Amino acid sequence: MKRRTMILTGLGVTGTLLVGWGVMPARSRLGTGEMLLPTQGEVALNGWIKIAQDGTVLMAMPRSEMGQGIHTALPMLVAEELDVPLSQVRLVPAPIESIYGNVAMFVAALPFHPNQDGSTLVSTGEWMTGKLARELGVIVTGGSSSVADAWGSVRIAAATARAQLAQAASAKLGVSIEQLIFEGGKISGGGKSINFAALAADAAAVKVGDVKLKDAKSFKLIGTSAARADVPAKVNGTAQFGLDVRLPGMVYAAVKLCPMIGGSAGSFDSSAALKIKGVERVVQLPALGGGTAGLAVVGATTWHARQGAAALDVQWQQRPLGALDSANIEKELAAIATQGDGFTFHSRGDTDAAEKMGSRTVEALYNAPYLAHATLEPMNCTAQLKDGKLTLWVPTQVPKMARDMAAKAAGLSNDDVTVNVTLVGGGFGRRLDVDFVLQAVMVAQHCGGRPVQLVYSREEDMTHDFYRPAHAALARATIDVNGRIASLRIQSAGDAITPRWFERALPLLAGPVDSPDKTTVEGLFDLPYDFAHQHMSHTATRMGVPVGYWRSVGHSHNAFFSESFVDELAHATQTDPLAFRRQHLTGSEQAKRHLAVLNLVAEKAQWAGKLPAGRARGVALHESFGSVAAMVVEVSMEGNQPRVHKVVCAVDCGQVVNPGIVAQQVEGSVVYALTAALWGKIDIEGGAVKQTNYPQYRMLKLAETPVVETHLVPSTNVPTGIGEPAVPPLAPALANALFVLTGKRARSLPLMAA
Repeated sequence: MKRRTMILTGLGVTGTLLVGWGVMPARSRLGTGEMLLPTQGEVALNGWIKIAQDGTVLMAMPRSEMGQGIHTALPMLVAEELDVPLSQVRLVPAPIESIYGNVAMFVAALPFHPNQDGSTLVSTGEWMTGKLARELGVIVTGGSSSVADAWGSVRIAAATARAQLAQAASAKLGVSIEQLIFEGGKISGGGKSINFAALAADAAAVKVGDVKLKDAKSFKLIGTSAARADVPAKVNGTAQFGLDVRLPGMVYAAVKLCPMIGGSAGSFDSSAALKIKGVERVVQLPALGGGTAGLAVVGATTWHARQGAAALDVQWQQRPLGALDSANIEKELAAIATQGDGFTFHSRGDTDAAEKMGSRTVEALYNAPYLAHATLEPMNCTAQLKDGKLTLWVPTQVPKMARDMAAKAAGLSNDDVTVNVTLVGGGFGRRLDVDFVLQAVMVAQHCGGRPVQLVYSREEDMTHDFYRPAHAALARATIDVNGRIASLRIQSAGDAITPRWFERALPLLAGPVDSPDKTTVEGLFDLPYDFAHQHMSHTATRMGVPVGYWRSVGHSHNAFFSESFVDELAHATQTDPLAFRRQHLTGSEQAKRHLAVLNLVAEKAQWAGKLPAGRARGVALHESFGSVAAMVVEVSMEGNQPRVHKVVCAVDCGQVVNPGIVAQQVEGSVVYALTAALWGKIDIEGGAVKQTNYPQYRMLKLAETPVVETHLVPSTNVPTGIGEPAVPPLAPALANALFVLTGKRARSLPLMAA
């Protein structure tokens, strides 16, 4: 199938994409005040902004705070447009309405090559996908897209509110709009001033047309490291995560799921569990939301429930297709990557001819394992089914999906389900699935109207994840007689995530046949280097292991494949790795942007400077989620263990809203990525995951954490992602440094098992 046909076919998968609909204007995301929950004394100006009685600006917040600082960054957009202090913007939960859907994430998922930017196909595809995303209104926090999505919608909502307030103030103060000054929640003019609260009712009746957003040159708050709004509550203990929910009469549930992936509970004996004081019932759980079947035990406390779960005597049954084995899967993926060509995502020049003309060939096979999310807060959900109404308290990245699927599981309408999104103790993509929510709903049906808090143990959490899929890639390049790269071919293999997630989350869009999934090749098919002849393909597999989005998704392993191989090519041509990359970043706008980031990191890391004895540097460059990140890692060996001393990162993420948050995200990404690069691996034997807790799935310790420097490329372009782009370059930069240090080339992750 031609890629053009694939994309345009995918856009019409629901059957609603008719010609007439396609040419209609996109649905507005401004919304109306009626969408927001009416509260005494508060006046809604649109679907995003309300004014409280004391003049506080209330912003509807549809994105989950997972530690990424989004509950600070988005209010900064509102405060900037309204010229109020950040402390004067307060968050209220957004209702489940389509205007809050994440449009940017879906548009970014289109598999267009950067060289196609500006083409009719790209503009048409983005327009249609954006329209479809607006209609679907999928409220989701993911894909490093929250600021990018809000940059237009939230700022326009705030600017519209400003225009409404300005017209009301002009009438009240008797001066022209041009003479008005907004400052600190008040509007002044003609020697008089009036606060927002006194204007709100009149402003709500004002109809405005197109509004003008602030020019970047006028920003006062955007671009500053404003203090994070979520920190005080997290410090003093008042912050409410999912595990902090406490309700009158609440009971607790612990799960005991089949240890074999895809298996089920055969016969079981619950008598020993029910004899334990404080244990009241056992509920059988089918496979829900793509998860594994098992049992739940309800008790007076979490401890009672877990004691009851431990006492269950269950005869587990293997999945009908037989036991999964990750070692066999890895071998099969390597064979497929070596032999198969799969779906071609990008082709430039004539790679076949160039390979025949090359004087020598460089070839390498790379592998990456399954990975768990290992969030600090394990999966949990509190559910109460009472009087025909279902209420959920849940740390989730997908509240609308949680509501809709919970309603279906309980046999209720969507309107009968209320979702309260708590703070999230780590998402990383795991909470884009709702298997644990559906389990809580099923247990709540047996609790007689009492709320029940279902909590996974660390062992159940680790062994029943939606894992980052294992992948393999064969990279092959030919070098001509002048030592230049004549061609580059990369063939990869591994499970596609998006079709499996759509089956679980949006089955109407899943379709009978999988469309090629960008996440399988992102970071491979869209390389910035000017190799004239390229061919990038992927064979999508279905290995049976439940897979999901993991922080930086396909980039997490594809950057290791591509940037490790680029280093191998530099070595093969006897060129300094930094100089090699510079030589091949020419021509396109994409390459120029990459080169600027690479030059900045080289300068800040003092690439040409002398290192202490026994240390080496490695470099990697990668674009993901619209941002370009370059990384230099400084490493030594302590015994047989790598010791990373310093990581210098340069990032171009467009207009920076809060530099402090960007630096925090880079630091967190380095820790997360370094953990995975050194030790991260999920092994499956006999269908069961071997790693059950942190002792078997090592985390980076504080004493092992390197110094991290973050340097930002100044930009006035629209913001791009930052929660994930610093993850991908860490592993290849580290592997490249270790090659300099040891002379051994690592082609498999984790590096300590290579």
